[in-house]
Amino acid sequence: MDKRARKNALKHSAPATQNSAGNESPRGLVPAVVKAMNLLDVLAAAKEPLTLASLTAALHLPKSTIHALCATLVHAGLVRRYANGSYHLGSHVMDLSHSFLSRIDLTAEFSSLGESLDVLPEETIIISVLDGADVVYLGCRNGTRPLGLNFRIGMRLPASCTASGKAILATLPPERVGELAHTGGLSSLTRKSITDLPTLMKQLSVVRKRGFSQDDEETRDGMICFGAPIFDSRNTQAVAGIGVSLLKADTDARQRSVAIHAVQLMAAELSKRLGARELSVGHAAS
Repeated sequence: MDKRARKNALKHSAPATQNSAGNESPRGLVPAVVKAMNLLDVLAAAKEPLTLASLTAALHLPKSTIHALCATLVHAGLVRRYANGSYHLGSHVMDLSHSFLSRIDLTAEFSSLGESLDVLPEETIIISVLDGADVVYLGCRNGTRPLGLNFRIGMRLPASCTASGKAILATLPPERVGELAHTGGLSSLTRKSITDLPTLMKQLSVVRKRGFSQDDEETRDGMICFGAPIFDSRNTQAVAGIGVSLLKADTDARQRSVAIHAVQLMAAELSKRLGARELSVGHAAS
């Protein structure tokens, strides 16, 4: 249940008709659990621990209710109480997260998706993750067209040159991108590779607005690539990027549009499998 659904459930829980046990709620929901989840959402969104007064104001509940919820969640390890009386998420949240993530293999999901979706069978599709200022390729579905560049698992390329890398970078805070550019440098693979930070920042701003990235002969002469970010349940910064590579000379406006939509569709589906909230698939920019 997402935040809005939990808030709606909490809003409509007051007039519930209780049974003899006093625990019946509308639509089968348990109001106390809904309130606890709302409290966890507030803590998760906070950068610093929150006081009891702050939680009371944020959730519009009696202080005694907030205190009881916090005490219960502290006992369960889902909330931590600090010496000054403030609260934040507890370590057991990580245990639950790790349990969920341990059941998901990103490369396996990528391979499964590539087999189930009949998209761009002639083109090469890759998935990569950020490692410093580079991307490392975790998976590759080779197409039938020769590209002049053989993608392989474990291959490392500058993130600023690749479509999948720029898709990931566009989701990071600008200061983090600056740090990566400073420590790792902006490497050049072709004469079209971006080698200065201001130009890269402008391009990443465009990527954020249109929902996909582009590598226009920045990795290999004669090759154009489109990428999109992949998110997990945190849904803020991308955990990976997916890209499709095509021969530029053979790519017309229609093929470009098809490729962009396909890579966005695959990114959205992989994000969904990783627990991200549903992402909309945009249209190709002209």
